[in-house]
Amino acid sequence: MTHPIISDLSKRYTTKLYDAKKRIPVADLTVIYEALRLSASSINSQPWKFIVIESDAAKQRLHDSFVNKFQFNQKHVKAASHIVLFAHKTHYTRDDYAKVIEQDIEAGRTPEANREAAFGAFAFAELNTDAEGNTETWTKAQTYLALGNTLHTLARLGIDSTPMEGVDHEMLSELFADELRGYRCDVALAMGYRCDENDYNAPLPKSRLASHQVIHVL
Repeated sequence: MTHPIISDLSKRYTTKLYDAKKRIPVADLTVIYEALRLSASSINSQPWKFIVIESDAAKQRLHDSFVNKFQFNQKHVKAASHIVLFAHKTHYTRDDYAKVIEQDIEAGRTPEANREAAFGAFAFAELNTDAEGNTETWTKAQTYLALGNTLHTLARLGIDSTPMEGVDHEMLSELFADELRGYRCDVALAMGYRCDENDYNAPLPKSRLASHQVIHVL
C-alpha cells in the first residue's frame, strides 16, 4: 500500500538512541501540542495533564527519577529533544466534568439551557469510580488515546519517538509534586531524531501480525 499515512507509519519505530544535537522545531512543537489538546477521550472528559520536559533543569529532574528502576530508559531523557509525561487524574469528579461542560457552552456545542442535562454523560465516569472516588483505571485509559494520537502525529511529521511505560510513578510524584498534584504519570513519550549509526533498532524490518490475524470484517 502506498498511501502516505501507511508510509509514515511503516517508517516509525521505537527509537533506541537519539541524536542529542537535534531539537524539534518550534513550528512542529506547535502542531504536536495542538494534537495533544485535540485528542479524543471518553465523554470528552480530558482527565489528563501533559507535562513537557524541555529545559535542562527539567530533564535533570526527570533523569533523577530513574535511580531505582527502569534505568534502560534514562539515556533518552537528555538525548531526546523533548519528553512528554502523560498524566491522568486519579480522582475525576463532577466538578472536573463541569469545566468540560462550561467549555462546551462557551464553544456553542451545548446550549446553556441544557447544562444540567449534559451531566448525564458523567454516568460513564461514575461507572468507573470506586468507593473511595478513585477513577484511575478509567482515566489512565484515556491517556493512551492521547499517546496513540501523538505517535501518529509524530510519524506524519517525521519525528522519532519512544513510548516509555518504564517510568517510576512514585519518583515522578515526588520530583514533580507541584506539577502532578492530583495526577499520576505511568507513561511518557520521548521525542526527537534517531541516531541511525548506533541505534540497533533502526535497520531492523517492521514486524506485525498479518491483517487476517487481527482484522475481522463481519
